[in-house]
Amino acid sequence: MSTVTQAALTERRERVFLILAGVFLSAMTLLNIIGITKFIQLGPLALAVGVLPYPLTFLCTDLICELYGKARANFLVTVGLFINALILLVMTAGQYAPAVDPANMPPWQILQLGAPVPLPTGEVLEGNVELFSLMYAMTSGAVTASMVAYITAQYCDVQLFHFWKRVTKGKHLWIRNNFSTLLSQLVDSVMVVTVTFGAVFYRGEMTLETLLILVASNYAFKATVALLDTIPLYILVAQLRRYLQLAEDEIAAAH
Repeated sequence: MSTVTQAALTERRERVFLILAGVFLSAMTLLNIIGITKFIQLGPLALAVGVLPYPLTFLCTDLICELYGKARANFLVTVGLFINALILLVMTAGQYAPAVDPANMPPWQILQLGAPVPLPTGEVLEGNVELFSLMYAMTSGAVTASMVAYITAQYCDVQLFHFWKRVTKGKHLWIRNNFSTLLSQLVDSVMVVTVTFGAVFYRGEMTLETLLILVASNYAFKATVALLDTIPLYILVAQLRRYLQLAEDEIAAAH
């Protein structure tokens, strides 16, 4: 193992943390921006396109838990919560701020709807609609649902990861990775779908079968990715431990 100065080693550890935090926050922000703007068919699964980057957030928190400790992981989750709130605040401010005269707006900012479009919030859009208003209507409710699910699932993941680490005495990384992520992903999938589409279901515009299909598809995708990322997690932990010069019982946050 090459010898580096303590200052260089500290810089190396902070850079790795910054990269992991950046991937985590980017995936989470992308989820909120594209949200439920499109549903895709991935084999037998019906998924909101925003779900695609979300499993990366759990991989990043597991890596940070393993390499930097519980406090750093909880800090990152808290930062993510504030970013969720900031997204919602900016979008709400943009929605209710006075708009310029439509005659002075670029043509792509106004959509002409040929028929009324019902939204999950219960609102119905019709006629000429601002593109931003449509984006706000499609994403604001999803961001709110995401915040509720996010704060519960991510903190659940961090707590369970360290619970299984204590139970296994720091051995069997695959146990704490999979058992923490699989349960927290289930919590997230149930909460985000029921909060997003609960009002639609109670209005009778969505059947229970459809709601359950969305929950099952959401969870099946996340669980599959969580199981598949076990090998990459082992490789990354091994490589990063060497790069960060961490012993098995060390965490980078201790230095």
